[in-house]
Parts: sequence; structure tokens; C-alpha cells
Amino acid sequence: MIKILIKIGINMVALLVAARLVPNINLTDQWLQLAIVAIVFGLINAFIRPIVKLLTLPITVVTLGLFTLVINTLMLLLTGWLNIGLTFTGGIAQNFISAFLASIVISIVSILLSWFLPD
Repeated sequence: MIKILIKIGINMVALLVAARLVPNINLTDQWLQLAIVAIVFGLINAFIRPIVKLLTLPITVVTLGLFTLVINTLMLLLTGWLNIGLTFTGGIAQNFISAFLASIVISIVSILLSWFLPD
């Protein structure tokens, strides 16, 4: 149970950092809604992302793993589409670019926090 709460906390911090650094991303300031966004993001990454990664394996191999960034971006856009606490402003291209940059920030922050926090 503690491990799940730590992962939710890491997602919350990573989403907050991405919302502060990347333009066109609006994230709620209420902690409960932020926790809901982090939980939904974690569930999407736990259940939908592996299926998408398996289906896009040939493209990922051809691009030497760079297509994984696009998959992360799509998972973040799906999270924003499902939540009222995470919104993207601007047109479709701006949304994709913002989500792309945010997914890179979220990945970096999540990796760094996972290194420093115990299992």
C-alpha cells in the first residue's frame, strides 16, 4: 500500500513540475484533484500503455525507441482528455507539442524521484 502511495506522490510531483515548466498546460491547484489526475495517469500507464507499446513494437524498433516518446505523449493527452483537472490550451499542434515536452519532463522527474525514494 505504501508503494502505491509513493508512486502516486511521484506522479503528483512530476505533473506539477511539468505544469510549471511547460506552457499551455493547466493543472488544478487543489490537492485532491491533483491526486485524482495522478491516479488516472498511473492507471493509464499501467493498463493502456503496455498494450499500445506492444502494438507499436515494430515502429519502436525501427525508430530505435524514439517512438516511445510519442506513446508517452499520447498517454498524457489521454489523461488530459479523461480529467477535468488537467487541460491543454491551444490548437491540436500546440497540444501535442506541449504534451510531448511535458512527457519528457514527467519522465525525467519520475526517474530522478524513483532513484532517491526507497522501494
